[in-house]
Parts: sequence; C-alpha cells; structure tokens
Amino acid sequence: MVKVIDMHCDTIAELYLDHEKGGKASIKDSSLSVSLDKMKKGGYGLQNFALFTNLKGAGDQPFLYCLKLADTFFTEMEAHKDEIGIVRNAEEIEANWKAGKMSALLTVEEGGVCQGSLAFLRILYALGVRMMTLTWNYPNELGWPNLRVEKEDGSVSYQEDREHGLTEKGKEFVAAMEEMGMIIDVSHLNDAGIWDVFRLTQKPFVASHSNCRSLSPHPRNLTDEMIRALGERGGVAGINFCSAFVGADPDRESETRMEELIRHMLHMKNIGGIGVVGLGSDFDGISNPVEMGDASGMQRLADAMKKAGFTSGEIEAVFYGNVLRLYREIL
Repeated sequence: MVKVIDMHCDTIAELYLDHEKGGKASIKDSSLSVSLDKMKKGGYGLQNFALFTNLKGAGDQPFLYCLKLADTFFTEMEAHKDEIGIVRNAEEIEANWKAGKMSALLTVEEGGVCQGSLAFLRILYALGVRMMTLTWNYPNELGWPNLRVEKEDGSVSYQEDREHGLTEKGKEFVAAMEEMGMIIDVSHLNDAGIWDVFRLTQKPFVASHSNCRSLSPHPRNLTDEMIRALGERGGVAGINFCSAFVGADPDRESETRMEELIRHMLHMKNIGGIGVVGLGSDFDGISNPVEMGDASGMQRLADAMKKAGFTSGEIEAVFYGNVLRLYREIL
C-alpha cells in the first residue's frame, strides 16, 4: 500500500456547518469523502485540512469565522488523538508514522481571513497553520483570483487575469509567509499574482489543488509555463479531482475518471518533471463523483498509475514523496 499525502480537502468546513445545524457528524466515521476510517482504508499518511472560508458567507468577521473552523478541527483531532496527530513540520509527520498514527496539517483556503493584518497571519501560524492560499474566488486585500463573471442567467464564467498582480499588502504577506515558514499556496490566485509570487520569493511553494490548463481550459488550472517554473523552483502542484478542472468543459459536473487524472499527471511530469506532481483531491469541496469513490479508494489510483506505466518510485513521489520533500525544506 502506497502512503498518501493529500494537500487539500474541505472536510472541516463541512463538519462545522453540520454541527451548526445541530448535527453530530464526526471526522472518525462521517459520510463525507474524508473520514479517519476512510483514510485508514485508503493508506493515508497525512491529510491537509483546510479552514475554507467563503468571504460572502462569513459576514464582516472572516477571521473569527476561520477561528470557529479551527475550533472544529482541534476538537475533532483531540477526540481521536490515538489515530491521528496534528503536525507542524516533517519531523512530527515522521514521528506519527513511526507511532502508527496518521497526521493532520492545518491550512487556510482564503487569505482574506486575515483582513490584511499581519498580526492575524502570525496568530494563524501560532495555531499551527502551515499553508495558505492567498485568495479564493473573490478579490481580497492581498490580490485577485482569475476573473469570476456572474451572468444574468445566474451562471458563472472565469477569465484569465494577467493584469492585476499582488497588492502591496499581498507582497508583504508573501514575504512574511516565506520568512516564517508558512507555505504559499497559489491555487485560486490569478495569473499575474502567480508570477508575482515567483518574482518575489526564493523558496518552493505549491498550487495545492490545480491541474493543467492545456488539457482543461479552466483558468483555475496552471499553464505549461507555470508548471515548468514550479518544477524548476522545487514546488508541487496537487492534482485536483474536480471534474471542471479535469476535462475540456469547465461547466462539466460528471464523474472524474482515473484515466483523466493520470492524463494530467503525465502532462505535468512531461512539462515540469515528476517532482512537481502531487495530490490535492479537493474532497468535500467538490460535488461531482470520482471513479475511486472517496478517500478509501486512493490505492485504486495507484494501481491505475502502475498500469499506465508509472514506476513504483514515481507513484511514491506523486503520492507522498514530493510533498514530504517540500515540507522538509519549508516547515
């Protein structure tokens, strides 16, 4: 069984919303795509748990909303600390593995939760957050996503934004994150902002859940030039299981097939080298089904990669080795 490191899921936000409605869903055995029982069956070594905050749903205090999500994370992890341990660096990950436990790394999806305050960023770091996207789907104090256009019929389209780079505050955040050892995550950031991150940093960073734009034209995905530069930097892109980011139709919501994910892996490998490829499922943040089901089916993906011609070493690199290498360097 190949060990799994997944750089992104939205499970904590789903648990929080369930609890707010009076539900009792547990990270242990919930019906969500990621649970401890499913992770064990799927061979997980580590899951990045995102504190996903939708700025339009968090009111005027997104930092407070993010802290409530963090409370859900800590409560769930404490209740099951015999099975999974919170980690802040690679040494703690490996210590958990030696003890027979899985690991949980805390991340944030939506840099706007900091409300432009470096103090809030430092507090998140003190709480254990070790990775953060600079944006989600809306502009914030730090930068812009690729353009989200709401049409009169209620549908949404996305357009590449190569004009608006990081704000001055965003540049301050990038420098602070690199200095403190919080991994910069450029998934959801617009094209101009991504190139600003390349220009303003020296260390590796990630696109935790982004695919190849040349195969799937959604602007949430990475161009070949970005993939090549990320590989040269030593960064990692996590393959996203969302069907809109996998196929040729950005509005598609059908099942994501393993052969499609492997197609993106092969393309990333050919453009940026095998070292740039990781996993970023986006489980519990996507609505479409995936062929292997949920976290419990991840070994099916490894088997499919083997049949597609990936060597055992390459499969291990994609499943955990590349991300662990980056964590050793940054955290």
